[in-house]
Amino acid sequence: MRLIIHRNHEEASQWAAFYIADRINAHVKSGGTPFVLGLPTGSSPLSIYRTLVTLHKEGGLSFANVHTFNMDEYVGLSADHPKSYRRFMMENLFSHIDIKRENIHTLDGMASDQEQECRLYEQAITDAGGIELFLGGMGSDGHIAFNEPGSSLSSRTRSKDLTQETRAANARFFDGDISKVPATALTVGVGTVMDAREVLIIVSGRHKARALHAVVEEGINHMWTLSCLQTHPRAIIVCDEDATDELQVRTARYFKDIEQETLRAYRERAKGQV
Repeated sequence: MRLIIHRNHEEASQWAAFYIADRINAHVKSGGTPFVLGLPTGSSPLSIYRTLVTLHKEGGLSFANVHTFNMDEYVGLSADHPKSYRRFMMENLFSHIDIKRENIHTLDGMASDQEQECRLYEQAITDAGGIELFLGGMGSDGHIAFNEPGSSLSSRTRSKDLTQETRAANARFFDGDISKVPATALTVGVGTVMDAREVLIIVSGRHKARALHAVVEEGINHMWTLSCLQTHPRAIIVCDEDATDELQVRTARYFKDIEQETLRAYRERAKGQV
């Protein structure tokens, strides 16, 4: 696992966006199959999406040969509902880039047969050749997607009841009213994420420091589902300084030392860009 520590959330997000853009461009230049990208929603990736849109508009990034699979969707919300994750993605990314609409895959929160919807989603990922890179965020309790504490680390796409903590965290998208937040969601599983050839996680803020400590410095534990990344061959967590508050000083120093050249190259590239 790589841990890349930036001074603030904006720097961390910009680095992640550059990294994704470079991976897409390199894949396209190789002349191979479409680049399959897993994507999250929520506040964590918003700055990443803004930078990707800017890179696209500046002519340095095309999504014409990219297929996307979103992590999750609320049960009971239609695709055009103002608070649906499909709508979120359209407003914050898809409507601003050249991705083909048929290459956008999202779970259907209105599916009459949720189990079948989830099976078909897993099959669609397989049919696309598997996910090349899965971008994600981390909840303050260490969860990935809607895989709440206690979720199986081998879980697949399924329906999941949401905890009060998660609903409270997402209430800001529902006028601050937790009662308006759906109690159930369809979500990719931990195993689904781990099947991706690469996983990139964005983490920021002191409120996530305890979870980052558990994920990086403690053992693999289904109560901190993102700790599964410890066994992934290509996992990156990019975070800000605030998120490292609970890490041991020597841990933070170690990762800063080994990523020193990475950070130097990023800051040179960031000058005058975006």
